Amino acid sequence: MYKIAIQKKGRLTEQSLKYLRSIGIKVPKNGREMIARSDDLEILFLRQTDIPEFVEKGIVDFGIVGENAVAEKRYKVRVVEKLGFARCSLKIVVPRESSAKSVKDLNGERIATSFPNLLKDFLKKNKVNASIIEVKGSVEVTPAMGLTDAVCDLVQTGKTLEENNLVPLVTVLESQAVLISNPNSKWPF
Repeated sequence: MYKIAIQKKGRLTEQSLKYLRSIGIKVPKNGREMIARSDDLEILFLRQTDIPEFVEKGIVDFGIVGENAVAEKRYKVRVVEKLGFARCSLKIVVPRESSAKSVKDLNGERIATSFPNLLKDFLKKNKVNASIIEVKGSVEVTPAMGLTDAVCDLVQTGKTLEENNLVPLVTVLESQAVLISNPNSKWPF
């Protein structure tokens, strides 16, 4: 029996269930169970951050997660398919009144992010020496609090940026939901 992990609750949950139904997998309507069984498949409802690790270790065969989650932690998993939903961008953003107009202007600045590895790689590639401050949540408020000069975070619609008086400076990564597998599993659908 194959095991697939999807997000328990969040922006990927409903679209992941819809995708599974579209390929003929019967899934529960409410998704409140932690494990649901369908034909030769177990669907596990997990925290998004756990899914890539469980797939990499072979605890589950497949998972549906954002590309950004796989890239940030550098998991050794195989992308079976890009699913075309939950599209977003990892962007560096600055306060509207900032004098920074390009990534080079961030030299010597402080940048808050939940994606320190992706940001570090991007800054190195662009020869920018900035301080990376890892923040687990509410990254957007750090410039207003005087803690940072910029933010590197996921942007889907831009509404949160607008609400926090932030404007995009540069895109670090384009992301969408992906179906991943461990190297030993073959997608049967």
